[in-house]
Amino acid sequence: MHELSVAESVVEIIQQYVPRTDLNRVRCVRMKIGEFGGVVTDSLTFCFQAITAQTDLSKASLEIEHIPFAVRCQECGQESRPEFGTVVCEHCGALRTTVISGNELQVVDINLDDSLAEAT
Repeated sequence: MHELSVAESVVEIIQQYVPRTDLNRVRCVRMKIGEFGGVVTDSLTFCFQAITAQTDLSKASLEIEHIPFAVRCQECGQESRPEFGTVVCEHCGALRTTVISGNELQVVDINLDDSLAEAT
């Protein structure tokens, strides 16, 4: 299950960008995950919750934006969303296509709870 290693990497990214004293303020981590990436988002969410439980990140959650698989034809220049994993252009039938989306695996935002900062 590579979702566990992805969840561990997300925690490392949070720790890299959020000061240690503010980790308890992290509420939401927004991610983009492509259809072609092979990540099971329910498993990723479960793993993230499991490794952050009983830590300063216990109140953090994942918000995942699913990115569809899409290709651009090198022959006709059209973009299409063929059946997952198929790279044939839906417009002209050419095989020379480039994957333009669907393989993303990115942390986009780390949102902190501002009310804790204002209370101190």
